[in-house]
Amino acid sequence: MTGILIESYDELPLWSAPFGLMLLETIRLRAGMKVLDIGSGHGFPLLEIADRLGIPGHVTGLDPLEDACQIITAKITHREVKNATIVEGVAEKIPFDNDQFDLITSNNGLNNVNDQCVALKECYRVAKPGAQMVMTMNLPYTMIEFYDFFEEVLREKGLTKEVDQMQVHIASKRKPVEFLKDLIISAGFAIKSIDVDGFKYRFTDAEAMLRHFTIKNYFLPSWKSILPADKADEIIGETANRINNLCRQKGEFTLSIPFVCFDCYK
Repeated sequence: MTGILIESYDELPLWSAPFGLMLLETIRLRAGMKVLDIGSGHGFPLLEIADRLGIPGHVTGLDPLEDACQIITAKITHREVKNATIVEGVAEKIPFDNDQFDLITSNNGLNNVNDQCVALKECYRVAKPGAQMVMTMNLPYTMIEFYDFFEEVLREKGLTKEVDQMQVHIASKRKPVEFLKDLIISAGFAIKSIDVDGFKYRFTDAEAMLRHFTIKNYFLPSWKSILPADKADEIIGETANRINNLCRQKGEFTLSIPFVCFDCYK
């Protein structure tokens, strides 16, 4: 895989950058650490942590997707990173022995696992006594501006079942802070700090939003998946019309992305 092709995938790390910058501000590095990054995606912040840690420290990434692991492997080779590796696997069954890692990170990754409770217990198992765990997650009101219009259209068309499916989808991916706090504590970790922050995506109109790489590839398919196939384009189109009406009034459409960063230790 060439460097040009590798870089073409970096829209997703751009999405994860605000979360990751807070994570990088929160982690405490020291020479020789063994680090585990859960849900490494396309390599941020795994590779940045490896660069900052240096040798003899080592960062191991864990991701369930073969494509993601191939991209990270190519980046490791292309960038000549000597202290990072990527392993294909799931957080609910981390393929390492007990008490292995000095630091565990997850940048908006643990919200995508099938069972967060099991995954956090696995993180606790492989963490050394005294290890730090830092995780970021986006929160329930992520992109609320879009979902308000989307729900409005669904209700007007009598699609109440689809409204319920939308709410289930949101709840499955974006848990409240207190819920996450209880999960972390029940897994055995103590929490040192909880920082809530957020950022904005701004677009000139709905078409720009729907064509945006991250929206088009990682959000739009899930929005369409809850809709009747024969009505999906119509409903997305009507939602876009309402967004465009707002843009004509205000000049732009803004999506809010709230997130939280937990600093924990074993």
